[in-house]
This record gives sequence, structure tokens and C-alpha cells, in this order.
Amino acid sequence: MDGVGSRKRAKRWGFILAAAGLLFFGLSELPVLPEKEVPKSDGVPVAAKASAAAADDRQKGKVVYLTFDDGPSEWTGEFLDVLKQNNIKATFFMQGSNLKHANLQDHVKRAVREGHYVGAHSMTHQYKKLYEEKRFVPEMKQTLSLIHQITGENPHLVRPPYGSAPGLNDKRLRDQIVQAGIKVWDWTIDSNDWKLKGHPSEIVDNIKKQTKADLEVVLMHEKPQTLQVLQEIIDFYKQKGYKFAVYDETKHFHLNFMKDHRL
Repeated sequence: MDGVGSRKRAKRWGFILAAAGLLFFGLSELPVLPEKEVPKSDGVPVAAKASAAAADDRQKGKVVYLTFDDGPSEWTGEFLDVLKQNNIKATFFMQGSNLKHANLQDHVKRAVREGHYVGAHSMTHQYKKLYEEKRFVPEMKQTLSLIHQITGENPHLVRPPYGSAPGLNDKRLRDQIVQAGIKVWDWTIDSNDWKLKGHPSEIVDNIKKQTKADLEVVLMHEKPQTLQVLQEIIDFYKQKGYKFAVYDETKHFHLNFMKDHRL
């Protein structure tokens, strides 16, 4: 009986071992599931990409546009010299009556050649003709045409003499501007330089007091007193961490006292 019992126990253990082997083999063939992946976008983890975008926004920082009215003038070349020395591009609004002077036209060509933007500031600069007699659009178109003849450029940006308020209060006049494809820029900072002959330091003080936003457009004129402190103005904005920009028609943003987003 012991021999028979031993054979039965051995046979039973054989079945158990065989079954265990089959079970182990089956489990070893099961696919291994991947670990949970971190969501990515363009190969960059989402969190890292968000941080990079935030960094890009911070890099945009503060921007200032230096703008000069009433040129070209006998001082235009010197303004361009200072800007060139500082590797800064500016925006000029030039007057038709001055653009007609052949001896000043080389300055206009140089401004465009060196990367500055030249827009229009009317032909006459006379309030009555521009606003009361509704000659704004014809005068601006004539001035823009003169700039094209001199430089080959086709600018569309203009600055209304005395600003768009109250001159452009009449919506019908603004409708004409829109139909003509003309854009309008006023300013955020008025240096009042035109009336500070002999007081150049006050020009700098005016600009410093009014500089508050991350985006500023500074109104200045081609005047000797302004030229005298231009480097000081540039140094001030550099110290404040501003980047200098020039008007770009492909990135136009509205800046007019009438708050007309069409202009």
C-alpha cells in the first residue's frame, strides 16, 4: 500500500507542478503596460511651454516711440545723427510745405534709408483749412504723395496738426479718412518742446513727469532746443528699461484722442 500511495502522491505533485509552470509561462507573455506619460506639446512639456510663453511676454517689456513733427528742417540731419549713434529708429511726421524744399529732400531720403518711418503732417498746418473747411483728407493725401515722390515709399500714417481732438470731432470727416485708407496717430506724452525755446531742461522734465505706462508715444518737434536734449531723453528711457520702436504699418494700433478704432 505504501508503494501505491507514494506513486499517487508523486503523480498528484506532478500535475500541480505542471499547472504552476503553465501559469507562470502565461503570465510572462502578458504585455507590459506603459507608465503614464506627461502631456507634451511640440515636444515640450506643457508646464515648460507655459513658462516660456510667460517669459516671452516679460521680454516684450516697456516700449517707447520717439516721434518728431514739422520736418524736414535744417536740423533733420542732426536729429538723424543722434538717432544713428544710439542705433534708434524713430517716426517722423513731415509737413508738405517743407517737403517741397529741394535742399531738404535728401534728409527725407536718408531717414527712410536708415530705417525711420516718415508719415504726413498736412500741407499747411492750418486749423481752419484742415478742420473747418474740411481739407484734412486732401491735404494729407497730397503730403503722402510728396513723400512717395521723394522716397518711393507708400506711407498711410498721419498726425493731425494740434491733435485729433477737437479737429476730428465730426464723424463725417473721420469717415472720409477711413475711406481714404489713412491711419491717424496722436500721442501719449506731449513734451511741449515747441514753446520751450531757451528752456531745454523743461522738455526733459515734461517727458519724465508724463512717462507712466509700458507703452509711450512721445510728441516732439524738429527744434534746436529738442535736439539739445535728445540724448538726455534717450538716456532716460534706456535707464527706465524701455525699448525704442518705430511705427510699423503691419502692426498698427489705434492711438487717437477720438478713440475711433477704425483710424
